[in-house]
Parts: sequence; structure tokens; C-alpha cells
Amino acid sequence: MSSDKKLPPNRPDTPCVAVCSTTFDDVCRGCGRTVAEVANWVFMSQTEKDAVWERILSQGYPRRNS
Repeated sequence: MSSDKKLPPNRPDTPCVAVCSTTFDDVCRGCGRTVAEVANWVFMSQTEKDAVWERILSQGYPRRNS
């Protein structure tokens, strides 16, 4: 088993909410991740994912209706 820490309770592995749109900038209007973060998500460590989660949650993401 990996040494990465486990997910916090009630948090999915990915912030994706299937509202994928980066039409006007480099940030998805559904999950709040950058295009690079979305593309590299499966390769990121849990620590890196946690940092993204903290940022997007503080910015009011993920959003199902954008």
C-alpha cells in the first residue's frame, strides 16, 4: 500500500462534477482545476491533490451549476 495519506471522509478522489468547461480561461468552471491539473490528476501525489482540493474548496468549487 502507498505511503500517501488517505482521503478525508466524504471526499471523492476527484473534484470532477462532469461540468467541464474552460472556454474563457484556463480554469474549469465545474471543478475549479486548471487544465494542467485536470490532465495530470491521475499522476499527482495525494499531497498535491490535497493542495488542489484546499484551493478549489476555498474558491467555492466544485460547482454543478456554473
